[in-house]
Amino acid sequence: MSEDSPDVQQPAAAAPRWKPLGAIDRRVLGVLAEKAKTTPDTYPMSLNAVCSGANQKSNRDPVMQLEPDDVQESLDRLREIGAVGMVEGYGRVTKYRHYLYEWLGVEKVELSVMTELLLRGAQTEGELRGRVSRMDPISDLPALRALLTSLMGKGLVLPLTPEGRGHVVTHALYPPRELEHIKAQYSQARPPMPSAEDQPVSRPYVAERPSAASHAPAASASAAETGSVVVESLRRDVEELRAQVASLRHEMQDVSVQQQQIIDELRTLKDALGG
Repeated sequence: MSEDSPDVQQPAAAAPRWKPLGAIDRRVLGVLAEKAKTTPDTYPMSLNAVCSGANQKSNRDPVMQLEPDDVQESLDRLREIGAVGMVEGYGRVTKYRHYLYEWLGVEKVELSVMTELLLRGAQTEGELRGRVSRMDPISDLPALRALLTSLMGKGLVLPLTPEGRGHVVTHALYPPRELEHIKAQYSQARPPMPSAEDQPVSRPYVAERPSAASHAPAASASAAETGSVVVESLRRDVEELRAQVASLRHEMQDVSVQQQQIIDELRTLKDALGG
């Protein structure tokens, strides 16, 4: 049974109950939400499967090396605040599921956006759209921006740079001190340069024509500035394309990870049955 629906076995709640989380808890929640969407046949997840997913090298930033005890403690904390539940009916193997639709108060594709932010942190809109597409397709950047606007209205997403090309956003589930540190990092960064089409049109002043000698330096400076803007615009386009290609490559790597998880699940089940 796929979990990828807001109304499947979710506890009743009148309002979202989300709160700031530490790095391990964010990673564990992100893994549960990701695997519910990408590998529903292996969901809910055992402790070992969650640990493996938290430590995988693809689609994770930063890469972690958590021990099962670390993940178990995180799952216990998340159960206490109602973000995770324990599922019965799998023999001796305890399994876990998330309750993020109501805990966060989000819809289906909004959860995919939050999942990618939980797994990788701050990202540009282009990077985010490419990575979310492995869970739910997003047709274009305006469609993503509509989702981000909704999530910002819920207090779940924050902008880190001015709107425009290379706009960076992140989730709001960081503890206060960590969030302030991230904001400070991006506030010190150079703002993205506007694209060529955003530049004002230069119109000559017809009442007074400058000499060729005085006009040449200005024309040269204007051409250099325009060229710099175009180069920066192309550079950012290439970065976003690279992010999308990297996301596709990571999906292929995930297949092998998922195969190993299935093998681990079968081995655990065999041991539980005394085979």
